[in-house]
Amino acid sequence: MKKSLLALSGVLLTTTALAGCGAKVDNAGSTAGAGGSKEPVTIKVQSWYTEAQGNWNATVEAYNKTHPNVKVVYESMSEKGDSQEGMKKMDLLAASGDQMDVVMYSSPTDFAQRVGAGILEPLDDYLKKDNIVVKDEYKIDPIVNGKYYALPGKMIEWFVMLNKDKLDEAKLPVPTEWTWNDYAEYAKKLTKGDGASKSYGSYFHTWKEYATLALINEPENPYLIKADGTENIDNPRVRFSLDLRNKMENVDKTSVPYFEVMSQKMNYRDVYFAGKTAMLATGNWMVGELSMSGKFKTAFAPYPKFDAKDPNGLTEIGADFLGVAASSKHKQEAYDFIKWYTTEGIMTQGLFFSGWKKADINQNVDAILKSGKPELVSLIDRDSLMSTLKVNKPTKLVVPPTYALEQQKEFLNQVELYLVGKQDLEKTIQTSKSKIEEIKKSNK
Repeated sequence: MKKSLLALSGVLLTTTALAGCGAKVDNAGSTAGAGGSKEPVTIKVQSWYTEAQGNWNATVEAYNKTHPNVKVVYESMSEKGDSQEGMKKMDLLAASGDQMDVVMYSSPTDFAQRVGAGILEPLDDYLKKDNIVVKDEYKIDPIVNGKYYALPGKMIEWFVMLNKDKLDEAKLPVPTEWTWNDYAEYAKKLTKGDGASKSYGSYFHTWKEYATLALINEPENPYLIKADGTENIDNPRVRFSLDLRNKMENVDKTSVPYFEVMSQKMNYRDVYFAGKTAMLATGNWMVGELSMSGKFKTAFAPYPKFDAKDPNGLTEIGADFLGVAASSKHKQEAYDFIKWYTTEGIMTQGLFFSGWKKADINQNVDAILKSGKPELVSLIDRDSLMSTLKVNKPTKLVVPPTYALEQQKEFLNQVELYLVGKQDLEKTIQTSKSKIEEIKKSNK
C-alpha cells in the first residue's frame, strides 16, 4: 500500500494477529459459548452520522426486535456529523484493534482507500450463499477489482433546488429539462441587489463536483480520474465546467464568487436557507433537511445537461458504502444487518433515498417527509420533486484507485488558482493533467 495508507496497513497486520488470539469463532462468525451453544452477540455499527441526522437508534431497535439473538448498537464517530472526522476515527479504531463490525464510508474514493488498506472483508461468499447478484438488486454496483466489499446504503442523486418565491417573482417556470447554458440564463434573471444585500442566482460549493459540473453526468466516465487512475481532465466537459463557473462568478457575477465562498467559509445549506442564492445544485439528502429546516417554498429541477441532445435526468450517483470489518468476530451477523439495512432498513429509518431497486419511490418520499415537521413539509413542492426523481438516471459508478484523493486535491488546487484569476484555463487543465499522471506513476 502506498503513501498515506502504508502505516495503517502495517498496523492492520498487527490488528489481525491480535484478533486471532481472541475468542474462538465458529463458521458463521459467532462467538461460541460454553458447551457450543450460541449466546446473543453484540455488533457495532459505526459511522459519522449523529442521532439527529440518522435516526439510528430507532433503526437498529427495529432490527433487534426481529433478531433476538443479535444486539445491534450504533456508535457515532463525530459529534458534528462530519464524515471526514468520522472516518478518521474509524481508521484509528481499526489500527487499535477495538471492536468493529459494520463500518460505513461516504464516497467511492474513501471506500476504495479502506479496501486497499485491508479494513474490509470480502462479501462474495455471503452474497453467493444468498443468491444475491448486486447489480441486479441495487442501483449501483460497488465492485472493486472483481470483488464486493460493501453494499450501497443511502443513495445519492443530484438535482437543482430552486427558491419558488424568487422563481415566481422573476416569472420563470420550474424547469423540467434544461442545459447548463439555460441554468446560467436563469441565474442572470434571479440575481438581485448589490453589496451585502445581494441575492445571487446561483451558488457553487468547494467540492470537486462543482469543478466538474458537466462531467459528473457523463454516462460512462463521470469522474475526473478514470478507474485505472489516468486523468479525465483534458476533456471538453471539464473545460466547459470551469469556463462556466468563471463567467458566472467573475464576469456576469450571478453566482457567489469562489473567493467569498472560501474567505467567509460559507456553508451551502446556510447560503440557500438564508435566501442568498435562488438555485443550488445538490444531492437528494437535502429533501430530508428541507423537511426539518426549510424557510420557504422549494421546487426541484433535473440536473442540467451538457448538451441539449443528452438524455434528460442523467445524474452522478453516490452512496454510503456499508461493509463488514475484516477484524469483526461476528462477520455473519454484521453481513445480515447490512443486507437488511440496505433493503428494508432505510425505509424504516425514514430519512434517506434507497439504492435498492425494489424500493418504491413514492413510499420512500412519504417516509422521508413523514419524519419532517408538518409545517415545513408543506414548503416542499412535491410535484416537481417527484417528476425530477422519476426522470433521474444514474451514470456509471467509478470506484477509483486508492491514490485518487491525492489526485483530486491537486486538481482542486489548480481550479482555485483559476477561479481567483491567478492562471488561465489552459494552464489549469495542463498542470492538473500533468500532476495527476505524476501521482499515478509514483503509485505503480
